[in-house]
Amino acid sequence: MTTADRVARPSILTVDDDPAVSRAVARDLRRMYGEHYRVVRAESGAQALEALHEIKLRGEEVAALLADYRMPQMSGIEFLEQAMDVFPQARRVLLTAYADTDAAIQAINVVDLDHYLLKPWDPPEQNLYPVLDEQLRAWAVSDRQPPQRVRVVGHRWSPRSYEVRDFLARNNVPFRWHALDEPEARCLLTAAHQDGTTLPVVVTAQGKALVDPSDADLAAEVGLSTRPSADFYDLIVVGGGPAGLGAAVYGGSEGLRTVLVERIATGGQAGTSSRIENYLGFPDGVSGGQLTERARRQAVKFGVELLTTRDVVALERRGAARVVRFGDGTELAAHTVILATGVSYRLLDAPGLGALTGRGVYYGASTTEGPNCAGQDVYLVGGANSAGQAAVYFSGHARKVVILVRGDSLEQSMSRYLIDQLEAIPNVEVRTHTEVVGGTGEDHLETLTLLHNKTGETTTVQASWLFAFIGAAPRTDWLDGTLARDSHGFLLAGPDLGGSPAGWDLERAPYHLETNVPGVFVAGDVRADSVKRVASAVGEGAMAVTLVHRYLERS
Repeated sequence: MTTADRVARPSILTVDDDPAVSRAVARDLRRMYGEHYRVVRAESGAQALEALHEIKLRGEEVAALLADYRMPQMSGIEFLEQAMDVFPQARRVLLTAYADTDAAIQAINVVDLDHYLLKPWDPPEQNLYPVLDEQLRAWAVSDRQPPQRVRVVGHRWSPRSYEVRDFLARNNVPFRWHALDEPEARCLLTAAHQDGTTLPVVVTAQGKALVDPSDADLAAEVGLSTRPSADFYDLIVVGGGPAGLGAAVYGGSEGLRTVLVERIATGGQAGTSSRIENYLGFPDGVSGGQLTERARRQAVKFGVELLTTRDVVALERRGAARVVRFGDGTELAAHTVILATGVSYRLLDAPGLGALTGRGVYYGASTTEGPNCAGQDVYLVGGANSAGQAAVYFSGHARKVVILVRGDSLEQSMSRYLIDQLEAIPNVEVRTHTEVVGGTGEDHLETLTLLHNKTGETTTVQASWLFAFIGAAPRTDWLDGTLARDSHGFLLAGPDLGGSPAGWDLERAPYHLETNVPGVFVAGDVRADSVKRVASAVGEGAMAVTLVHRYLERS
């Protein structure tokens, strides 16, 4: 076998902090698989990650990862979670002692574990090789084509460049960002016959250049679905946050022809969270992106259509059909509709900040901006869980993270586990009774004016980064005159409608999550008096599907 052939072999990587065990695993693997696979041995998670990055740079593949559960500094689960980002198709096996089997089972939810293997595995012919044979066969038949990356050229402080990056990231489209002053950016612009006057420029994996594309055009070019395959469905789900994804998964799994319509990207506000630690079944936490992607894959598995960049602007009752109209004038009809449009963060009402949106002032957290904050101060406005999760994330990048809270503490609005975490992070500061009352900057945010609402004292601070997590605007104006809402715009349903609402023409009262239009249901944060938590939103989405079935059976 030539040297070139050897380099091209896929790798099996094993990591164990016990040198004797590490050598024994590698020995047994080379004996059985050395002819066709390159066996790589590491004695720590950090060393193993470094080896993976080297393999990635060489353009080679990794077929399987075997990691010891109990390792100092970085556990086997933590290593596998990071390794997933480098080689997502590699099969993941956890090496555990007998006492660790419960932890191994829990790891299935965290890192999509493919198998856990008890130590010792002697004889390998009976306990090791059959397991690896099965995993390597599964890897061999999987689609391992590396994703073709989209490339984005833009200005760091351009609002539209930020929106495009955020759109691609939230829709799990692999891309590479090139700031305008990079040599590669100039080469791409030259190849696209652009001078950089109009940005961003998006170069698709197929080499097509898109100059300042709309979200809809961008979605179509990168392979996202924007057009329905049919004119009529059993169920239309409007909104792709936790409630909408929950409804879509349960609708599809129970045989309803279901389509989910999303304006920007699935996940909603929860999808932008860097870490959710109080969601059932994920004891080590899960990022909003990971949770969203798993839910999206589940929905697709059950035959649900997912449409992006579709803005629903009207809802009509047309006989037995319920019809939604999109911003482009097209329509989609179904027997039933579940509205799960969630809420959006309220804008900061302070002079100077409006013009700086997308140029240092952001609403919600964007994990794509984390590395750009390195060594700088980050200011966060808000005292709920979303602000706390963002603070934990940005603390790993920024010099200092300052949380600005109007009230006297975080106790009433933030979960205790997050408060405890924040108190333990040295570069996180909480300023109570503090509001943002102004901001300045030329190309981007440069200063903030802060008001202490108890003393009336104002201070000006240097700041390039401000992330706001305040209030909850339901964005239901498009339903005015169609569905009943409370004084804040949240949708009323079930008992909150007060028996038989105006226009209700059925003998029965509305079901628990049913609006004043029969067959139209609401789930999640957009419902009046809902519990603003991911788990409750998912539960309401599932419950709404049960009520959809009840409605269809009696119609």
